[in-house]
Amino acid sequence: QVQLVESGGGLVQPGGSLRLSCAASGSAFSRYHMGWYRQAPGKQRELVATISAAGITNYADSVKGRFTISRDNSKNTVYLQMNSLKPEDTAVYYCNAQRLTYDSWGQGTQVTVSS
Repeated sequence: QVQLVESGGGLVQPGGSLRLSCAASGSAFSRYHMGWYRQAPGKQRELVATISAAGITNYADSVKGRFTISRDNSKNTVYLQMNSLKPEDTAVYYCNAQRLTYDSWGQGTQVTVSS
């Protein structure tokens, strides 16, 4: 099992950048399929990006070319580098870990893009 703690959210102007981090405690982090999801007010939670245990990445169309997901298994951490941020990227961002039938979520970190 893993416990997840996100950090790095905040207020940024349109066009700016942020890097989110998700630190995982527990064992076998490298075997987990990791992902970032987000939920804006009044909307359903949606996938932003995922990275498999093998390092294969997948992105929502809305963030392709702007966001990059990566992982450092030596630090039990997954990152989301967000560039060229837009107001519509405003949401609570959640980290997710999946392996077999196990599914774990972090508490979320707020990202607000506004001038």
